[in-house]
Amino acid sequence: MSTDDIVKAYPHAAILTGAGDVVTAFNDPALLLFPYLKAQDPLSFAIRDPEILTAVGETGRDGQLRKLEILERLPVERAFAVSVASVRSGGILLVFDDQTASRNLERMRVDFVANASHELRTPLASLLGFVETLKGSARNDAKARDTFLGIMETQARRMARLIDDLLSLSRIELNAHVRPTAMVDLETVLRQMTDAMKPLAEERRVELSIQTEVRRPTVMGDRDELLRVFENLIENAIKYGQSGGRVDIRLEEGLPGQLIASVRDYGPGVRPEHLPRLTERFYRVDVAASRDAGGTGLGLAIVKHIVARHRGRLEIESKPGEGSTFRIILRCAEPAPAAGAG
Repeated sequence: MSTDDIVKAYPHAAILTGAGDVVTAFNDPALLLFPYLKAQDPLSFAIRDPEILTAVGETGRDGQLRKLEILERLPVERAFAVSVASVRSGGILLVFDDQTASRNLERMRVDFVANASHELRTPLASLLGFVETLKGSARNDAKARDTFLGIMETQARRMARLIDDLLSLSRIELNAHVRPTAMVDLETVLRQMTDAMKPLAEERRVELSIQTEVRRPTVMGDRDELLRVFENLIENAIKYGQSGGRVDIRLEEGLPGQLIASVRDYGPGVRPEHLPRLTERFYRVDVAASRDAGGTGLGLAIVKHIVARHRGRLEIESKPGEGSTFRIILRCAEPAPAAGAG
């Protein structure tokens, strides 16, 4: 088996260079990681990280194996364990082991314990308090028992929603570095979620309207996650902007190759100092109002992470007394080549 065949058989991204750090072979995972890789081009044309290029040069001089940990911040955070080794042919072999999933899993485990313990403490204490009361002074008080059981049910449901949202956020973060590849009709997603939210809108006396102005509403995405995005945005607009009496959902074309889906309410709006923190976990402009509305403080964090996974952008515009607009900007899916083309 040739050296090139060995490189192509690696399960991780692998690149082989020859004299002058010219790329001589690489496998498919490496091309996914570095799209500008090309045989006979200098390695620096595809990889710009100075730490990696320095390690390649040093290993080329002394033949010593070097191991690096590389953290990329954009377009999404990714972590790699990189091995740089000299091979018998005189070239350099680089192997990139993607550590993103394991790092995310550890970080999520720590965050989950910290956040869950903090947010669950209040409803749990409430439940325990009512249980003790029902076992004691209210044991034979039917009216108090019914009242306490209703409150206990509300608190238990709040804990269940919180756990569901935490688990959803964890799953999304775990796959944040994996871009969705399915074709999704964004107009269908918006119309489906608008229809699903109509009973809540009618209950809150809010009028829902939807307007679409696109010729090709298809994006590369995860349908269930995009449904979750607009479920959160439309539900928030109904609940927190209910005083405005109307929520507008719109899908339109932005810059070439972009789609913009927006959800606008006409409620009280948000003061400027709160806007940068709206997508933080558990951040609430009004804690009491959020909990009364059944919010967990995780909805917009979930939206932000789903949009990031889709390589999109979330924009928030709001002024006190004028309502709020949440825009999701995604790239259109590339059209499939015509049959027989090429």
